[in-house]
Amino acid sequence: MKCQRCNNEVQDSKEMCTFCGAPIAPIPIPSGGKVRFGEYDWFVLEKLPDRMLIITEKVLGIRQYHHVECDITWEYSDMRKYLNGEFYDSFSNADKKLILDTEVITNDNPWYGTKGGNITVDKIFLLSIDEVIKYFGDSGQIRTRYMYPNCDWCKDEFLPWIDDQFNINRRAVDDTGVVRSWKLRSPGGNQRSVADVSGFLGDGFDQGGVFIGNADVLVDGHFSQDGCGRLTDDSSNSMNGIRPALWCRITNDNDIDGIAYKPNRER
Repeated sequence: MKCQRCNNEVQDSKEMCTFCGAPIAPIPIPSGGKVRFGEYDWFVLEKLPDRMLIITEKVLGIRQYHHVECDITWEYSDMRKYLNGEFYDSFSNADKKLILDTEVITNDNPWYGTKGGNITVDKIFLLSIDEVIKYFGDSGQIRTRYMYPNCDWCKDEFLPWIDDQFNINRRAVDDTGVVRSWKLRSPGGNQRSVADVSGFLGDGFDQGGVFIGNADVLVDGHFSQDGCGRLTDDSSNSMNGIRPALWCRITNDNDIDGIAYKPNRER
C-alpha cells in the first residue's frame, strides 16, 4: 500500500509508514470519545458524573523533561513546573476554572524499583505507567515480562519494554502527522530517566510500546519504563514529546459553566 503522507510504498503488514512515521492503520479513539477544550482536541480516558480525565489527542511538541541530567522525580522536574505554569496559563480564565486540582501519585517503577517520589497536587500532569496500562489496554506484560536472553545489547534477560496488541492504542501523532514518542511521569530504570511511549525513530518498527527499563535502543511504538536518560534532549526525534492530561469539571449540555460532554468518535 502507499503512504498518503510521503507517497512511498509500505508493506501491507505495517501499521505505520517506515519511511516517514505516518500511521497507516488509524489510531483508535478511546471509548470515551473526543472533546474540544481550550485550543486542543482531547481524548476522554475516564468519565465520572461531574468530571472527566482527558489527554491531548496529539503530541504537542518536544520539550526537555528537566534542564540537566540528574537524579529527579516528577515533583521536582521542569516538566511539572512548565505544565502547571506556562502551559496552564495558556488557557483562558474561564477554562482555568474547569481544571481541577488532582492528587497525583507516582508509584515506583514496577520492574526496577526506581522511586517515584512524593505525592503532588497538580492541575496538569503526564500519565504514569499504571495509567497508560489502565486506559490504553492491559496485556499482562507489566506482570509477566517478555524474556529475550540472547539480546546482545540488553544486559538483562528481559527486554525493558512492553510490546503488545495495544501499541496502536498508545500511538499519537504531532501536527505534522508523524507518530511521536511521549513522556510519562513514572521513573525509568534509574533515577535519571523516565518512562515513555515510543514513536517513529526511522528504524522500521511499528511504534506504540512502553519503555520501562534501561536500554540503548527504543523499539518504535512500545511502552518503556526506561526513557534512556534523555531528560535534556529536545531534538526533533527525541523521546521528549508531551501529551498533557488533566481532570476537568463537566456538566450537562445546558449548563454553560462547564464542558458539555459530547463524545465524538469520528476521526
